[in-house]
Amino acid sequence: MPYRAPVSEFRFVLDQVVGMDQVAATELFAEATPETVEAILSEAGKLCETVLAPLNRAGDLTPAKLENGVVRTSPGFAEGYRAITEGGWVGMAASPEHGGMGLPMSLTTAVNEMIGSACLSLQLNPLMTQGQIEALEHHASDAIKELYIPKLISGEWCGTMNLTEAGAGSDVGALRTKAERNGDGTYAVTGQKIFITWGDNDFAGNICHLVLARLPDGAPGTRGISLFMVPKFIPDESGNPGKRNSLGVVSLEHKLGLHGSPTAVMQYDGATGWLIGEEHKGMAAMFTMMNNARLGVGMQGVAIAEAAFQHALTYAMDRKQGKTPLGATAIVDHADVRRMLGQMKAETFAARAIALACAVAIDMGRATGSADWQARAALLTPIAKAYGTDMGNEVAYLGVQVHGGMGFIEETGAAQFSRDARVTSIYEGTNGIQAMDLVGRKMMDGGAAAYRLLQEIEDHASEARATLPDLAGDVWAAAEALREATEWLVAQEAKDRNAGAVPYLRAFARVLGGHYHLKAALADASRQPLAAFAIKRLMPEHSALIAQMREGAAGLYALTPEALAS
Repeated sequence: MPYRAPVSEFRFVLDQVVGMDQVAATELFAEATPETVEAILSEAGKLCETVLAPLNRAGDLTPAKLENGVVRTSPGFAEGYRAITEGGWVGMAASPEHGGMGLPMSLTTAVNEMIGSACLSLQLNPLMTQGQIEALEHHASDAIKELYIPKLISGEWCGTMNLTEAGAGSDVGALRTKAERNGDGTYAVTGQKIFITWGDNDFAGNICHLVLARLPDGAPGTRGISLFMVPKFIPDESGNPGKRNSLGVVSLEHKLGLHGSPTAVMQYDGATGWLIGEEHKGMAAMFTMMNNARLGVGMQGVAIAEAAFQHALTYAMDRKQGKTPLGATAIVDHADVRRMLGQMKAETFAARAIALACAVAIDMGRATGSADWQARAALLTPIAKAYGTDMGNEVAYLGVQVHGGMGFIEETGAAQFSRDARVTSIYEGTNGIQAMDLVGRKMMDGGAAAYRLLQEIEDHASEARATLPDLAGDVWAAAEALREATEWLVAQEAKDRNAGAVPYLRAFARVLGGHYHLKAALADASRQPLAAFAIKRLMPEHSALIAQMREGAAGLYALTPEALAS
């Protein structure tokens, strides 16, 4: 079905909900005027609607395949990729020093959502490149920057991220890939990596792999890991692709969804690589790329949710079945269908607002150097990733349900959204890992960043009582309950924090969602019914989630393997 880019929705959320005006008021992002933002969103929307959306079904039905060592991409993907690169969309947030636009991450995040809604399998390619560009900007030598970044920005070359191995998934420190010094400033990288998104393609001039590996004198665990740039083709003296490096695609995974995105097993056999950052400090550089990708993946969940909602709403308005309480026959007027559609829309709005608020915090931290803004960005990143992707899955699930039996039939397209969304809750750190990051590393400040954000929510709700007292009172009470839960959480040992991490993250997202819906309702009265739906029907889950969190670890470990198997 056709995809409609929600350009006006982005403008509303950026302007009225998450404070994009603060970003545009900084010297660094002064060019992100309302007129510029409108023009960029509109042009990106046209690209997504007319060029990229028609590729989505083709990618699902005609997957990428490996032929004689060469990855053949889905029909139309090469042309779609060229349209993305020719529009300059890959380098939106990259530094102008190397040919990027230097635009805010908040605007880049909005554009990435539209591209993901139109064709998520293809959008994964520039997302990986964007993360690599940021990692190189922060950690690479000047020579590497000058050679690689302009070509990555232009889309002439593509970037990947190589972390995972068969025996080292989330435990990255267990990797076995090794690197040895060649004595000339280069390194020989040997090992195998799995689950490499867009590990190869047939339309880019070079594929630039960032690979984690351990030097012979590297310490065990993550402390001894280094990061290397290992290109498919070794650049010659002019910076053009030269001889083939000793690496290749072993196979492509047969996946539940995202069929148009080739996920490769990569083999490196003494491949020539260049160090990124310092020896044994590779995780710091890789985390720069991973944090970029975590926000990007969270927005991929929102992208799927938006597409699934549009698909389900169109079907529900056209499908005639039974007599509804309103006397009509379209299923959109049945109470339970209306409930599902309301939940789909409310969840999508909340997840989008959280992700864009995270992007605004990233922009403000970068533009001002403020430690408070940087802490807020760090706090919101795991919430944006986990909640965004959970909602992508749940909204896509509801989309299938709205279609009824036809949702289980592939021809309607509803099932593809559910299949494509599923992996987003797994990669770039499973959502359980995101939750443990939130209650662990992000609470090392004793909860200070969380308390500042909750205080803002309570202050806003107090001001809103004069206009929407019922909704504002509920939001204030929920934020206060979450504050008390946070105070309990930070006083616990790590095992009890981790045991309650997932419900705590979801409770935080529920409160944030209520807050952003309240802001939207104050800015536009027509949004009050949706805000009431979210605050009265969805946000109350925070109470049960907090109760789960407070149970700690003892009850979990009482469920022994023997008890589970009996």
